[in-house]
Amino acid sequence: MPLPLVLLPGAARAQPADLFYERTVMSAADSRCSLFTPEVSAALAAAAAQARGAALRAGTDPLHLKALKATAQRRAAAVDCGSPDVAAPAARVRAAFSGYQRILRMNYPGDVALWSADRGLGKTPRWRLAQSADFGSNRMIFGLAGRDGPSALVAVADFADNASPYAARLVFRDYTRTLGPYLSGGPRQPLATKLPPRASTRMFLAEARGAAEAELLPKGSAEAWAFRFPTAAVAALSELDPREAVAIEYLFAGDRVRTAYVEVGDFAAGRAFLHLAAR
Repeated sequence: MPLPLVLLPGAARAQPADLFYERTVMSAADSRCSLFTPEVSAALAAAAAQARGAALRAGTDPLHLKALKATAQRRAAAVDCGSPDVAAPAARVRAAFSGYQRILRMNYPGDVALWSADRGLGKTPRWRLAQSADFGSNRMIFGLAGRDGPSALVAVADFADNASPYAARLVFRDYTRTLGPYLSGGPRQPLATKLPPRASTRMFLAEARGAAEAELLPKGSAEAWAFRFPTAAVAALSELDPREAVAIEYLFAGDRVRTAYVEVGDFAAGRAFLHLAAR
């Protein structure tokens, strides 16, 4: 007799790693068997990304999650798309996510910060996935912005002394050259300590600079600078560990730099949630 599609590999079902396995195996089965509507598929992907983040924050070894993902994909590749072992868990997924596409806003709390996601319709630009940060007496909002969807990765900063940065760069761990995140302290350690040595980072220089639109200003700001980063940075951010940090460095004349930090958190889950709006 074939095993049920979502039979878990030896752990209690309520654990985040097990939720990650369940959602990953069903996403893989969906890709092979076309089980769900695009809306349910996107909701399932967002839920899998959120479960991955929860598992990592709970202390699950990233290598264990990688192995779970491989197991899930192998299991999905081996099942008969028309069998009851696929139909039953697929029906549970449809029931669980049937109303998900009607949710327009979500918050994704992390260890020290949160991402706010908004996929509602609008006639003006808005933050689609955003995290706020104070650095010194300055304020910043960082994330995905756009009118009809998350069209750009943007940092908007208001400097208390009206200083004008001429450029900005995004700095975070280069996961292609490292074995994992640099996390020497606990979850409440300052974000500045959650970046690797400079030699193990990658950098994206902002490709555009200008005055921020009113809808994107930090709360209480009358004006601010907006910097747009390359599209490639979005996918790279999604691959990071949620416990890590990202630095946004603002460059000023005289080789001066002011740095703001954001938590990676559930950026990937929030991004997947936004994809519902584009389907």
